[in-house]
Amino acid sequence: MSNIMDVATEDNLQYQFFPVSSGSVQFKVRAPNDAHIALTTNPQESDPMYEVFIGGWGNTKSVIRRNRTKPEKAEADTPGILNAGEFRGFWVRWDSGIISAGREGEAIPFVSWQDPEPFVIGFVGVCTGWGATGTWKIEVPPSAPQAAALYASPPGYPGGAGYPAVSPAAAAAGGQWLDAAGGQVPPGAVVGGQDVSGEPMYVARAQHEGATLPGKLVASHGRAYVPWGGIENGKDEYQVLVGGFNNWVPSSGSAIPPGAFQAGQSEDGEPLYVGRVRHEGSLTIGKVQQSHGTCYISFAGQELGFPDYEILMA
Repeated sequence: MSNIMDVATEDNLQYQFFPVSSGSVQFKVRAPNDAHIALTTNPQESDPMYEVFIGGWGNTKSVIRRNRTKPEKAEADTPGILNAGEFRGFWVRWDSGIISAGREGEAIPFVSWQDPEPFVIGFVGVCTGWGATGTWKIEVPPSAPQAAALYASPPGYPGGAGYPAVSPAAAAAGGQWLDAAGGQVPPGAVVGGQDVSGEPMYVARAQHEGATLPGKLVASHGRAYVPWGGIENGKDEYQVLVGGFNNWVPSSGSAIPPGAFQAGQSEDGEPLYVGRVRHEGSLTIGKVQQSHGTCYISFAGQELGFPDYEILMA
């Protein structure tokens, strides 16, 4: 279970830092305006650095800033988002350079931005200022998620048997598959893409017609999707890749680079890899099948194939 860390911030814009091990932080804050969150490599204000300002400019808008410089990387009108008299819940997520913030209970962020030059985040800082003091309740997750065995499912999971063995390289990198359902996103889930809405997309997989298929999870959809048979197949129960690695390299056709991450297998036993492509404003995750020379994604109800793609390395 997560622990709650209580933090009080003065009206001085001085960040109080704490370490993080996952790709997100959840918190409640009571403040009239200007609840600021910093994401940093070290427990101090130094570049590189992301800042998320919630309820800035008199509690009228929220922004994302990089390295304490303008112009803002993203901004959104959020009138009245904070309240001096009650706690309001929020989350901030980061992975693959996608920085996003949203309200508690809402999967779609109110502000989001993708950094083309991301950096490793090891600390989160909180502060208030511009006339505001704050009271925070910050959820601190366990140091490591409770993981199922690699490529295995507990009794009762549909088709739990039959997952392919994990490669030694992937195991050494620390990647794990966690069971989830109904849009759940485990802590530390690997963000591999971005939906057309700007919402983060996670690396997932599910079993279908005797195959174990890599695919995509977008939390607000409430299910994972895998491409097969020319259509997009929704799965209420699925597994999500957590931690370890997130290295994507360009490839095309049947050129599977050494060390590519095998995430599943076709109904005929052929290895399947995790790929992604840019399509209609999204960066969508799917499966790479070497014998077809194609990366397949599920998109708008269809299975679409692309000869050029990026592939996930173990």
